[in-house]
Amino acid sequence: MKNLGEMMKQVQAMQERMAEMQTKLDQTAVLGQAGGGLVKVTLNGKGALVNVSIDASLLKPEEKEIVEDLIAAAHADAKGKAEAMMADEMKSMTGGIALPPGFKLPF
Repeated sequence: MKNLGEMMKQVQAMQERMAEMQTKLDQTAVLGQAGGGLVKVTLNGKGALVNVSIDASLLKPEEKEIVEDLIAAAHADAKGKAEAMMADEMKSMTGGIALPPGFKLPF
């Protein structure tokens, strides 16, 4: 039973680290850019869109489709960075133990 008690302590410690990570992710900002920085989007660590910045030179009616494409590209850039950051956080939290493919925390 000593092993079970130790395992429960480890689970509780992991839950505490997970809660800390969730708070950190809410407070983290990831910047994605497209068009050489003409379009920028900011996501929080959980991938929620926080801000969009569009250079005034793109605000022409004939540039509408280009701006839309650049926003999507900037969002994809930021999302990729946020996912990489989350993976690094999970790796440090789990002590480098690889999780099975498709297994995501938090549950």
